[in-house]
Amino acid sequence: MRNIRQRSKFICVSFTILMLSISIPCQSALAALVGTETILENNRITETRSYLKNALEREDVKQALRAQGINPLEARARVESLSDKEIAHIADNMDQLPAGGDAVLIFLVLIPLIVFITFVITDSLGYTDIFPFVKPKK
Repeated sequence: MRNIRQRSKFICVSFTILMLSISIPCQSALAALVGTETILENNRITETRSYLKNALEREDVKQALRAQGINPLEARARVESLSDKEIAHIADNMDQLPAGGDAVLIFLVLIPLIVFITFVITDSLGYTDIFPFVKPKK
């Protein structure tokens, strides 16, 4: 009887140590639903990043970068180091960023403004008589 108690004590202590060692490093897993917006945003960021990398591979873009004094390899390294937030900002404002090719602003606003200022100056100098509100000094 004593022999059985000694063995059972050894087995109980061994199982207790085993159970504690198994349960201590175990962590519960957290699971949540992933929204469609998150998936689409990640895809858009990946597509924008690859678009920028492909654009930097074009020869005309490389020549334009060299003309501005920028090393194309350095530009590529900078694009690769952009964070996801910066890439999302670029994707949102691609057509409004500098060198985006938005020439509508130039044709609709700047050129008529320059023509108007030129006519006002020539009117005030007395060369033309287009605007009645501008009187040449006599």
